[in-house]
Amino acid sequence: MAGKFCLRSRYTVDFSLEVAAPRALGALEKGNNTVLLPYSRLRTAVGAAIAAEKSIIYELHKDNFPEMIKEHHELTAVLVHSMTDRVRDFTKQQQQNDKMMALGKLSAGLAHELNNPSAAVVRSARELKKHLSNLPEKFKSVIKIKTTDEIVDQVNELVFNRIAEYGKVSLSLMEKSEKEDEMAEWLEAHAIKNSYELAETFVEFGLTIPSLENLKTTLRDEDLSAVINWINQVLNTERLVNEIEEASRRINDLVTSVKSYTHMDQAVERKRVEIHLGIRNTVKMLNHKLKKSNLELIERFDDNLPEVNIYVSEMNQVWTNLIDNAIDAMEGQQGSKLELVTKRDGAFVNVSIIDNGPGVPDDIKDKIFDPFYTTKPIGKGTGLGLDVVQQIVNQHKGKIYLHSQPGHTEFRVCMPID
Repeated sequence: MAGKFCLRSRYTVDFSLEVAAPRALGALEKGNNTVLLPYSRLRTAVGAAIAAEKSIIYELHKDNFPEMIKEHHELTAVLVHSMTDRVRDFTKQQQQNDKMMALGKLSAGLAHELNNPSAAVVRSARELKKHLSNLPEKFKSVIKIKTTDEIVDQVNELVFNRIAEYGKVSLSLMEKSEKEDEMAEWLEAHAIKNSYELAETFVEFGLTIPSLENLKTTLRDEDLSAVINWINQVLNTERLVNEIEEASRRINDLVTSVKSYTHMDQAVERKRVEIHLGIRNTVKMLNHKLKKSNLELIERFDDNLPEVNIYVSEMNQVWTNLIDNAIDAMEGQQGSKLELVTKRDGAFVNVSIIDNGPGVPDDIKDKIFDPFYTTKPIGKGTGLGLDVVQQIVNQHKGKIYLHSQPGHTEFRVCMPID
């Protein structure tokens, strides 16, 4: 090889290193190159090489790089191409890790949010089945009742008035408990079985003792128990159906939000949309994390904003990364506040994500948008989130700005309306 420098060869023997929780990054075969290469920005070693068998390693000190670049273009080109491939593979792997981390967070939150309503559907359906199985026995006592059409209409009116008012009765826990005790005492005094169970349902629907007293005056004594149990049967059925309906609606809302968030049922193209829709869908996706962080969410949206022309799913990634970062920045902090603000600024729509966390130190403000730069612990961040945010915003010919000091960090995204 021409030139004043040479590659040194050395023999190495098998060896091993004591490494805490080691993780394999890859394997090098014969003819591979690694570590620092020409034009690389590598500053520190990111791992340790371990020889699996006897190997011959050729080593060139970085001080010889300038002469190699000058005198041996072919070798330099090969090494630079190798470095480019290495960067591309590493970037691809990190991006995949970042996507999997984001997917894991969303999946965990979505699973948690879906678990509550789905469990409510199962629980209420089971209760409804059990409840309806008692109908044949209660039906015997109902058909024995002898009454007039006027009394039937009075009972029906009482029941359906209570159903119409269901959910509108607002009582404190103390008030509810007192009313249930009074109702149970009245029912026991009139030899009604399961008085406390019935009392809970009647109070929930706003049924009062005076209304039952009024009903009692119109019925035969032997019919009172059958009518009250029939009323309880109808009200309980209504309550369980309402619970199933509400839980099913919540599940449907979450599924609709996921479809809207991912835009998975539509072509990838720009659309004119109301920008708050994507932000609110993102908040729903991160709702579990918001509740777990016990922070205060403040929305100050300008309802008169014009629609913007954007790639919807890509912009949802922007909102996800910024909101998720804000939540992480306030982790473990008391009195955490997350503020979402929108307003118009001439030909732009501004969206600000503001948190009252510790802020971004001045010495790293210029680095946070760099790929692979992260302040999060290992396993929590790959340093690609804000890089992706900036790429997407640039794709829309927008701008993103950071203003940060302790207690107030604001990422402001400026999107052109047209």
